[in-house]
Amino acid sequence: MDPESPRGASSDPEKQSVPPSSRGAEAASQPLGRKARPKPARRVLFVVIALVAIVGGFFLWRYFSSYESTDDAQVDVHLYPVSARIPGYVVRVNVGDNEYVEKGKVLVEIDPRDYEVAVAQARANLDNALATARSLNINVPITSVSTASQIKFTASDVEGARAGVSAAQQQLTAAHAQVVQAEANDVNAQDDLVRYKKLVEKQEVAEQIYDRALATAKASTATVAAARATEAAAHQALAQARSRLVEAEANHESAKTGPQQVSSTRDRALAAEADVQQKQAALDQAQLNLGYTKILAPVSGEVNKTVVVGLNVTPGQQLLTVVPLQDVWITANFKETQLRHMKIGQKAEIHVDSSGRTLKGHVDSIAGATGPLFSLLPPENATGNYVKIVQRIPVKIVLEPGENKDLQLRPGMNVVVDVYLQ
Repeated sequence: MDPESPRGASSDPEKQSVPPSSRGAEAASQPLGRKARPKPARRVLFVVIALVAIVGGFFLWRYFSSYESTDDAQVDVHLYPVSARIPGYVVRVNVGDNEYVEKGKVLVEIDPRDYEVAVAQARANLDNALATARSLNINVPITSVSTASQIKFTASDVEGARAGVSAAQQQLTAAHAQVVQAEANDVNAQDDLVRYKKLVEKQEVAEQIYDRALATAKASTATVAAARATEAAAHQALAQARSRLVEAEANHESAKTGPQQVSSTRDRALAAEADVQQKQAALDQAQLNLGYTKILAPVSGEVNKTVVVGLNVTPGQQLLTVVPLQDVWITANFKETQLRHMKIGQKAEIHVDSSGRTLKGHVDSIAGATGPLFSLLPPENATGNYVKIVQRIPVKIVLEPGENKDLQLRPGMNVVVDVYLQ
């Protein structure tokens, strides 16, 4: 130690060489270094903020993954075209453009006079056919009974004619036998007359005997003539009897055709009944055509018309279109990657672009194919250079009851659809 140095002074030459101003600056810099260190409260704040961000991000991820959304969605509905079913002249149009009509209201009327005349004519034809059918139906039983009676009567006539022929044959046989007998007697009488004549000439017998022989001979000759006449009459009677038999048999054969006549009459009656049915069908068609002169609304909805009074319409010509606003639904075209967890019955929200309203609905059905497959020219991925494009599949969203009470949704409107998957 240097004896000249003051007491308590440091023996380090470096410490001794430091000036007092430098020592003050060093002393001032020490508390500043302690303030720059991070405090524990700040660390906790950073941790809390990080945790909040993580938790918030997690819940945001859960929220955004809980539903699928698309703005490729439109309001849809079945349009009901109303067309004429008969040709005619339009005499009245009972509805205006965009007017709401109830189902069954008369929209258009066609001149009915031609069709009223057609109904009257068809009714007259039906009455005529009914009268003809009634007369033929009455003739069927009458003809049947008459035919049966005629068959029995002609059969008895045939039997009587055959009996007459048999009797005439017997009479002819008897007459022939009488002729033979008379001829034999006449031969005997003539022989006796010759013998008696010779005896009278010889005066061997009395003339009286000869006279009796002569009278007997003449009588036998007359008897032969009468017998022959009787035989001829018997021949004629037999011929007449045979003719009556032929006639009776012909009548009987004709009577046997009676059942065929009855069948023919019955067939005519059936044909008349068929004609009645045909005329009834013609009357029904005429009445239908008369009813078609009034064109009715098939459903309730708003009307878009193209028909005016004085227009001559043809069958199938479209006159109006009815839009049933109460039956609209939403067709949302989701990407195929959005359908992974989508199912029928899941809740949905529909945000309407035109009004800003949010309506509730649910998934009713998912289309069986992508939209391009239903187009006029579907894609052919097997030809050309293939570029993968995410396809969209139509999903039908049905509104909950009462969501469209004011009928503000119109077909074709754009909407945004959110389908909740949880």
